[in-house]
Amino acid sequence: MQLFSRKNPPMVGLDISSTAIKLLELSRSGGRYRVESYTVEPLPANSVVEKSIADVEAVGEAIRRAVKRSGTKSKHAAVAVAGSAVITKVISMPSSVGDDEMETQISLEADQYIPYPLDEVNLDFEVLGPSAKNPERVDVLLAASRSENVESRTAAAELGGLTARIVDVEAFAMENAFTLIAEMMEDGGAGRTIAVVDIGATMTTLNVMHDRKSIYTREQVFGGKQLTEEIQRRYGLSYEEAGLSKKQGGLPDNYIPEVLEPFKESMVQQVGRSLQFFFSSSPYNGVDHIVLAGGCASIPDIDELIAQKTGTETSIANPFANMSLSGKVRPESLSSDAPSMMIACGLALRSFD
Repeated sequence: MQLFSRKNPPMVGLDISSTAIKLLELSRSGGRYRVESYTVEPLPANSVVEKSIADVEAVGEAIRRAVKRSGTKSKHAAVAVAGSAVITKVISMPSSVGDDEMETQISLEADQYIPYPLDEVNLDFEVLGPSAKNPERVDVLLAASRSENVESRTAAAELGGLTARIVDVEAFAMENAFTLIAEMMEDGGAGRTIAVVDIGATMTTLNVMHDRKSIYTREQVFGGKQLTEEIQRRYGLSYEEAGLSKKQGGLPDNYIPEVLEPFKESMVQQVGRSLQFFFSSSPYNGVDHIVLAGGCASIPDIDELIAQKTGTETSIANPFANMSLSGKVRPESLSSDAPSMMIACGLALRSFD
């Protein structure tokens, strides 16, 4: 009897960020998930630039290494394109229209909403439910991305030995993973406005959730690479050495007061600035909670500093807190990587849709 059953074939979540491949495989028994395998595989410098794949072969090779290291047997993956590479629009359609007819109608009307020639885009839609304005119509979410954004990811996955069965949007994957975080909050996050701030190597992405649904997303260029470059410059190290010493320690005594503390202050400013953009473009003037994700969320005490400076309760993202782990997953490694695995987790959850 197989305790952790999965829909066949199982699918891994494959997050292609600017500095690493993050691969995650989950299984589920009843309502409980288990981490079967995961790995974080570094990418060669500049193979992904601001979330666009610049070197498909290098990324494909890194995916191949990640698949091998993780030990997954899965041949299928869910990947995601960056929110900045996607145009989304909610349109209204008659509720009497069937799926096939809707697809035809959307294809005919899409050029009203998409500023590119339709033969250059990948287009998809999802029915959200009855329209609030008219019960005889349904709201439909339209999502479109330039074909090159989708094709570079599916091609890299293929070079790595995986078939991309699903191409998602990073903001939707984040919303998917956020449901696991929300379950650990009071009232399951119902009725609350929660900001998820993902500070990666080169980009900071703010996703604001209200009632567990994404209502705002924005990307800004800022990330941990700036800290690595400052370590490199200050101590005469190579970029790789600087990255390692940032994680493993062993830097001179002046590192914390003169390098790390100023970077933490910059992070606080960045979070504040991102939230201000949200407040100025929405009816909201506050959030109930901040969740920090991305590699920079692992910086010691950063949650306390942000909570103190913003006056908002702040926590570190760990979508795996209520999951069991297979024997090949090291708990301490997963715990330290957890904040940067949100998108990979949201993608891996697509196995169970």
